[in-house]
Amino acid sequence: MAPYESDDTTTAGEVDEPRTGRRRAARYVVPVTVMGVAAATIGLVPAIASSGDPDLPEITAAQLIEKIAKSDVEQLSGTVKITTDLGLPDLGGLESGLMSGAVERGGDDGSSADPSARLTELASGTHTLRIAADGPDRQKVSILENAAEYSLIHNGKDVWGYDSASNEVHHGTVDAGGEHREQQPPTLPKDFAEEALKSVDDTTSVTVDGTAQVAGRDAYKLVVEPRQSGSTVGAISIAVDHETGVPLKFTLTPSSGGSAVVDVGFTKVSFDRPDASTFAFTPPKGAKVTEEGEAEHGREDSGKPERAPKSEEDLAKGLDGLKTLGKGWNTIATFDSGAPGGLPSGDAGGDLGGFVDSLGDRVKGGFGTGTVFSTRLINALVTEDGTVYVGAVTKDALVKAADAGK
Repeated sequence: MAPYESDDTTTAGEVDEPRTGRRRAARYVVPVTVMGVAAATIGLVPAIASSGDPDLPEITAAQLIEKIAKSDVEQLSGTVKITTDLGLPDLGGLESGLMSGAVERGGDDGSSADPSARLTELASGTHTLRIAADGPDRQKVSILENAAEYSLIHNGKDVWGYDSASNEVHHGTVDAGGEHREQQPPTLPKDFAEEALKSVDDTTSVTVDGTAQVAGRDAYKLVVEPRQSGSTVGAISIAVDHETGVPLKFTLTPSSGGSAVVDVGFTKVSFDRPDASTFAFTPPKGAKVTEEGEAEHGREDSGKPERAPKSEEDLAKGLDGLKTLGKGWNTIATFDSGAPGGLPSGDAGGDLGGFVDSLGDRVKGGFGTGTVFSTRLINALVTEDGTVYVGAVTKDALVKAADAGK
């Protein structure tokens, strides 16, 4: 069924949520400011189920976003399938070799059970996850593999990573502030949905596009689309459980068409409290156990420099003059890479230049020449003077930004 959208107007207060809803929204990172988006952005005409879809009460996009923000579900379990297809350049098997090598070597502590190494696998391909959660202090994610699995368990102050294939264990603790030192990638439809909803502004269209069934549950379909041309994002579809308000499925399709760039959704789900034993973990007999921080102490003793994890602020300091151009979905970040002369090209860079050219497209403009490196979602232009332009925008949009910057 086609999405419905209205040009009617309303006030922020009409779709704002109660104070209790605000607290819950903060807990789940759904921005409260989304609730105040004007009707020019949110479709107010309710969607009605088409033939064969669940017959649910009518709801507007504003009401559905409010339902997500007010969701207070803290217990669930189920199976999630996640597929990521960024369309990275073909490196002749080098990419998969580097990935497998990273897993074999392990993360910062050398353990194959270190989450920093294992969860990067979710950045490409298709994976099946087993998920369980019981409030903020108990969660478990298992990556199911052929005849093996990797599990990450948070139980109270303890964080365990276990690789059954190598029988290795990584053990860490939650900091006093309640956060583990390592930022983990999103694994649930909710995680992706929260990030998408942060992008809702006057450059965005948000509509309800009927209903669907996901993991045996009736759901509404919320569709988020850029109003601007030039974005590589085509549309984002979020299936929202009609009873609990929990996102059950997230799909991002590119403006270029084809299969989804990211498709993550429950195939089975239960909102009953998982058994406490789900989060209990004792290292198996004979397992190699690595305590978090052991590798750092080893490097200190050996005189080798410590590789301290960098915060986003530290990383930003390392970029010369980082700034953003444009707005909304067409935002482009630009900075000086610090590489005089930019990247080598096939004309003067010999074999290395030819290899670089094979990974990207040479472009010319008022800014000079440069190379565009493309995926199905994120594109980056590196100019001959070392300036970088990057964003979820098309190659033409990057060239225009570079021209405007001169």
